[in-house]
Order: sequence, then C-alpha cells, then structure tokens
Amino acid sequence: MAHGAHSRTVERVTAERILIVEDDERIGSTLLRALEGSGYQACWVQTGRDATAAVSAQRPDLVLLDLGLPDIDGLEVCRLIHAADATIDVVMLTARDEELDVVVGLDAGAIDYVTKPFKLAELLARIRAQLRRVEPKAESRCAAGDLVIDINARRVWLADRELTVRAKEFDLLARLVADAGAAVSRETLMSDVWDEHWFGSTKTLDFHIAALRRKLDTVGAISRITTLRGVGYRFELP
Repeated sequence: MAHGAHSRTVERVTAERILIVEDDERIGSTLLRALEGSGYQACWVQTGRDATAAVSAQRPDLVLLDLGLPDIDGLEVCRLIHAADATIDVVMLTARDEELDVVVGLDAGAIDYVTKPFKLAELLARIRAQLRRVEPKAESRCAAGDLVIDINARRVWLADRELTVRAKEFDLLARLVADAGAAVSRETLMSDVWDEHWFGSTKTLDFHIAALRRKLDTVGAISRITTLRGVGYRFELP
C-alpha cells in the first residue's frame, strides 16, 4: 500500500502542467477531464485575465488557448504569456485557420494551432507530440555556415547572435541542419520531431517552418529553408 501511494505521488509531481483557457463550459470541462484522465496536471480558466494570473502562479508547460475570450483577445493573451515567459508553449484553439491568422499567431508567440471543431483524440495526440522532447545526439554541436547549434545546451547562434527558439523549433532546426543540403521528407520530420504515430493534419510542420524562417532569414535574402513541394524541406548550405 505504501509503495503504491509513493508511486502515485511521484506521478503527480512529474506530470506536465497544462493550462486550459476556454470560456465555453462544455469544451473547457471536457478538456479538463480528458487531460486529467491522461495523467496531466490540468487547470481550467475562462478569461484572459485569469489566464495571465495562472501563468504567473503555475508556470505551466503548455497552454491551450482559445482565441475567442470574453475579456481580452486571445492573441493579446498569447503575447502577454510569451512576454512573461518565452519558454511556455502555447497552442491556439481557433475557428480561424486562414494564412493571416497563422502569421499573426506566430507573431504572438504560439507554437501550434488547432481548428475547431477538433477531435479530442487528435488534440491529445498533438499535445503529447508537442511535449515530447527529442533526445540529444552524441555530437554536442552542429553548424551550417554562420548558424551554430549546441545540441546539449539547446542553444542557437546566428552570426554570433543567440536566437530565442521554442522547443519544437529547436528540434526541427537541429533535425534539418543534421542533414543540411539534403531533402528531408515531411514524414521523416513529423516522425523524428513530433511523433512516429502522428495522425491528422501536418500543418503544424508548416507553422514551425514559417516561425524558423522569420527568425533565420533577413529581408530580401534567399530563405535558408527551401520548400520541396510534395516532398518536404531542405536546409541550404551556404
């Protein structure tokens, strides 16, 4: 009995913390039950103000953020969260998936977005994939021209300037640079960076590629990451 109690305590201590920001009672309560049932420490708030307060108090590992909040626009809440702690992953829940909204979401600091209505099983799979961390390789550093990546420290420098990149952005960039100059398929990137059992849309990959380009590329310059339509992406050697 004592051993079982100890095991449950360890699980609670190590479980990832997820903050749900959703004003819809049905969606919010469903997500709360589903996340707690999946072993996460979940908290649900219904306003932007409560969300920023909860982020400061709890420092969650991931925030599920509805854009249509009653008090503060969800994009502004995302900016406030990102300004408070740039390491917190924010996944937007939105009925809007147009290109403009994706770009605005990136600017606000989101790492991914899920369009409503969504299937709960797919959302849970995407949460697991976002929280999954790629194990460091044996080599401690890799480079492509003036871009240097410290794998173990999870740091990136561009022309001696350190970049701020999110967890999945780092994993994706490291994976592309590891095969710099070669094509890497969408399937390989999704499997290696997210989850080998990923299902549903792979728009999240395009979302992160767009985020990396905005951080790596200078205005008017040829992009360091080339899209290979129908195949995947290639990180260009200088």
